[in-house]
Amino acid sequence: MKNNDIAPLVRLSGQLQPDRLADQAAHAVREILAAAASANTTRSYASALRYWAGWFQGRYGQPLALPVPEAAMIQFIVDHLPRRTRTGQAWELPADLDALLVDSGLKQRQGPWSLATVIHRVAVLSTAHRLHQVMPNPAEAPAVRHLLARSRRAAVKQGVRARKKTALARPELEALLATCDDSLEGLRDRALLCFGFASGGRRRSEIAAADLADLRTLPEGGYVYWLGHSKTQQAGPTAGSSPDKPVLGAAAQALTAWLQAAALTEGPIFRRLWGKRVGPGLSPKAVAAIIQRRAELAGLEGDFGGHSLRSGFVTEGARRGIALPALMAMTEHRAVASVMGYFQAGTAPENPAARLLDPLA
Repeated sequence: MKNNDIAPLVRLSGQLQPDRLADQAAHAVREILAAAASANTTRSYASALRYWAGWFQGRYGQPLALPVPEAAMIQFIVDHLPRRTRTGQAWELPADLDALLVDSGLKQRQGPWSLATVIHRVAVLSTAHRLHQVMPNPAEAPAVRHLLARSRRAAVKQGVRARKKTALARPELEALLATCDDSLEGLRDRALLCFGFASGGRRRSEIAAADLADLRTLPEGGYVYWLGHSKTQQAGPTAGSSPDKPVLGAAAQALTAWLQAAALTEGPIFRRLWGKRVGPGLSPKAVAAIIQRRAELAGLEGDFGGHSLRSGFVTEGARRGIALPALMAMTEHRAVASVMGYFQAGTAPENPAARLLDPLA
């Protein structure tokens, strides 16, 4: 039976001290929370620390303790990162330990990880060292940094690309909206899709957190949503950013129809539904599931999810030639490179910059 108990590892390597490991992970999580990390970041770091504890126990037969030796950090990387050999891919994690980590619920499946996952796990342990003020930090060791740099270069040469959710630009979004009928569920999903897109490509966590207390009706019609907290503005709005996100036109109409049908006057904007009964607010995971389900109903091919609205907003804005500062004011991006990362290359032929040799109109 799969669970989070890493006790089976004791059969492989000796006495396990799960209470101590749990305390270490919990202490690190509390410190991360104190540093104002988002809930998603906290869950991600806690999961990574549990895995580090289980892997270290299984590999070395002793509890994880800081500082982690540089040699162990290098072993972790080569254990999980695949490399090309004459006979195919290879990695160093023993098969029996790999199986036990999966059976213990610490790893989803057997086999190597992507470079991005390995880098994330290394970064988590590096953060733990910094928070505990423990030196030396193995992630800062020249040999570790050189190994990761070479791994990045090898990944690029092998054509490995970061996986991104398929963008829901205007045509794709309209296909999803066409699947929404006038039932309570259809009204909710239409409002959710329109709100998430039109208010600046909101993340799934921001859609789930949207509250009526932050929604203001405009005299001339439409709404302004006050985004007081986001991934890039975790301490609240800063100088040069505007928390006010307009929701106008068709998006406002869809939102009004949902709020009236659900008789909502306070609390979360987007709710769970049990038939015609309106429940508590949606979770970020539920928001992503709604987008995926609507994409399937629309017959669209691609990897759709919560970030599809964000990528779609940026992609559609670029198609229409909207100035980058205007897009960034809506998305809350602070770096040009970050916002351009959401522009999907599939729209490259429509880029007006590609037609500079065409005759002038």
